[in-house]
Amino acid sequence: MKPLLEDRNRTYGDLTTKAYSADTIRSLEEPFLEDGVPLMRMAAGSLAVVAGIMLDQADIDPTEARIVLLAGAGNNGGDGLYATADLARHGTDVTVVATGRSLHQGGVEALLRAGGVVMALDPLAVIPDCDAPEGSDQAAEALAQAVELCQNADLVIDAMTGIGLRGALRGIPEALAANLGEDGSLPRGSAFTPGVDRQTPLVLAVDTPSGVDVDRGTLPGAYIPADVTVTMGALKPCLMLPPSAYVCGRVVLVDFGFDTSALAPTVECMTARDCAGLLRAPRIDDTKYSRGVVGLVTGSNRYHGAALLSSTAAANANVGMIRYQGPDGVGQLILGSIPEAVLGTGRVESWVLGSGVPTQAALDRMGGGKTDDGDGQRDLIASLLTRQAQDEEEGRAGTAPPMVIDAGALDLVPDRIGPQAALTPHAGEMASLLQAHGQRVDVDQVLDRPVHWAIRAWELTGATILLKGAVTLVVGDDGTGQPRVMTSGFGPAWLSTAGSGDVLSGTIGALLAQNADLIQDEPASMVDLVAAGAYLHGLAGSLAADSLQSGWDVPLVFQPRNPQSFLDQIQEDASHRTTTGYGPLGHPIRASEVAEHLPQAIGLLLSQGTQGSGSDGGGNNQTRETSLFFEHSSLWF
Repeated sequence: MKPLLEDRNRTYGDLTTKAYSADTIRSLEEPFLEDGVPLMRMAAGSLAVVAGIMLDQADIDPTEARIVLLAGAGNNGGDGLYATADLARHGTDVTVVATGRSLHQGGVEALLRAGGVVMALDPLAVIPDCDAPEGSDQAAEALAQAVELCQNADLVIDAMTGIGLRGALRGIPEALAANLGEDGSLPRGSAFTPGVDRQTPLVLAVDTPSGVDVDRGTLPGAYIPADVTVTMGALKPCLMLPPSAYVCGRVVLVDFGFDTSALAPTVECMTARDCAGLLRAPRIDDTKYSRGVVGLVTGSNRYHGAALLSSTAAANANVGMIRYQGPDGVGQLILGSIPEAVLGTGRVESWVLGSGVPTQAALDRMGGGKTDDGDGQRDLIASLLTRQAQDEEEGRAGTAPPMVIDAGALDLVPDRIGPQAALTPHAGEMASLLQAHGQRVDVDQVLDRPVHWAIRAWELTGATILLKGAVTLVVGDDGTGQPRVMTSGFGPAWLSTAGSGDVLSGTIGALLAQNADLIQDEPASMVDLVAAGAYLHGLAGSLAADSLQSGWDVPLVFQPRNPQSFLDQIQEDASHRTTTGYGPLGHPIRASEVAEHLPQAIGLLLSQGTQGSGSDGGGNNQTRETSLFFEHSSLWF
């Protein structure tokens, strides 16, 4: 059996880790279409295979299955028509619901020859062998009939819209989505089960689910969540960005052979291999100082635990030393658990600020006044932030150590602070930060448009922004003054527990300290390092929870000229889950357990990094506890 420590990105590279705008995708398709490459037939073949697999895994005989294709007038609908024609030829009952006024000519002809049935919903539709409804009453009856057909189907293939859609659905597609899907909010349900109740039909989306904003990754109105999305040629931003990424189900990427090497992606994701490359392996001549020192101004007389969690994470995340500054009682608590910690001032390569420190608003509510019982944490943080901001303003960026700014330090951030400051808010803290910078935004708006507001926070502060979530966003300067967007979605939903953010701050602080020289030479590397910290935190959470569930999965890749390789991937994934004991569920964890598993996660990543790109993965002697399948490809169910 192949080893479990496998990074699929070694095989597929940028194909599975970078997404491109709709306009860029169209520019990639043009030369292939001009050369007569049958992209539509390649797409249709992959759709037919995936649809068959979905039915098989649901124990539905394809010859007894009922499939409804929701088909728009464009090429997306054409992909679906050729795919369902193939299925119909093999005995599947196929009904096509035309959501526009026409259908792809070759596709509908193939579908009709194969025995499929077409119904139109638009009174102005002109489709071969298909009567359009006459008047509004018949149109309403046809819409109700289409909804009922979908509800009673075994599989609905959603090919209503393509990558050209901007904004919310309108007209007939909107009406169908409103009856069959969601209203712009995320489905409510467990993170460990499919988003669609199994009493309802399976949904296979073509390219992207209808109703998501392709480039912005938002849910602007009614949409149909998918169990599986088969996307063509390259990833689109909506497949990687929250909140839309949460409703795409399992993503299958059809490899058309596009060359994206010279193109700037709209969004990138952090991977095991990239994270491993940013971990500083110990050297023969190292000292505790050369490996990096993390300084922490965290915790307070009111909140001791945050200081211990952030300090433990930093100490466990591959640095030579941590230095804590804070109340004496908190310092003694840290020494009781981390006796090698040093208290007081001194040399540091990075700062972690604010975890467990009350904001001014919290102090006012508690009646604490200007400082928290006189512990001085906020005054010290303010002085460090002021120095960082002054260095940025005076053109001396990089003079002060890079810093992680969390929780109670966020309301102390100056108007401009620069890229070497990493701000790590959750949605509520992000709304407050933006409000302090003159923006009219609330928590719900941040959750609805997280990428937009993360970029806006970067524009306003100049800082590197990390917005926490099941898919965490990192936005910073790409080195040319433009925003660069990265995601990190590795880690189980169990990470949403008290103190997890404190562990994240300490973890990122350690990544910054051990890469101080890199940051000095390449300030734009802050984006990579902050995303790597989030990835490492997620991996430690996966190890602690024994869980393969995560906010985002690396896509499976379908190669049209070698469909057997796709089937082999699925068989391998099923074997991995059976033999390792790791499954999608796992078990609850505490934040302290995440911190405790950081050394193990780092060891796994460094072992990956030493195997080289030509390795088959190695690690056959890994124990059950260390044989986590990094870039896993769990099936849609």
